[in-house]
Amino acid sequence: MESATSPQRRTPRDPAAVREFAMRFTSTPRGARLARRLVAHRLSEWGHPYASSVNETATLVTAELTANAVRHGHVPGRDFHLRLTESRGTLRVEVTDTRTERLPTREEPCPDGESGRGLLLVEALSDDWGVVPRPAGPGKTVWAECACPV
Repeated sequence: MESATSPQRRTPRDPAAVREFAMRFTSTPRGARLARRLVAHRLSEWGHPYASSVNETATLVTAELTANAVRHGHVPGRDFHLRLTESRGTLRVEVTDTRTERLPTREEPCPDGESGRGLLLVEALSDDWGVVPRPAGPGKTVWAECACPV
């Protein structure tokens, strides 16, 4: 039996705690919606209630990154992967797809356009974001980090 003072047992709001949620989703609008909902739920379990700014911000960033993975990173027969981590007061959202030739770029949207503002939102809401090659195989990982006050 593990004692309450064991270093493995941490309080839910311990800033040094490392928490991770990772899952693969179908590269469809339904998969993106499910990813967003599961992130909101997981953050609530980690001590960031649904109505908190941390939960709302990370959920919106997740929604934008997963929607982009479905819309611009979709390869038939391939899923996208989501990874959410919380460590040392920072939340990191990573979305990986298998498309290599379409890297995300932040461009000024058409004033009357109905789309094209996702990365502007990610940039405004996150403390940092970027794109890196997928660690194994073709593709890329788009990531964003947000401060997570304790």
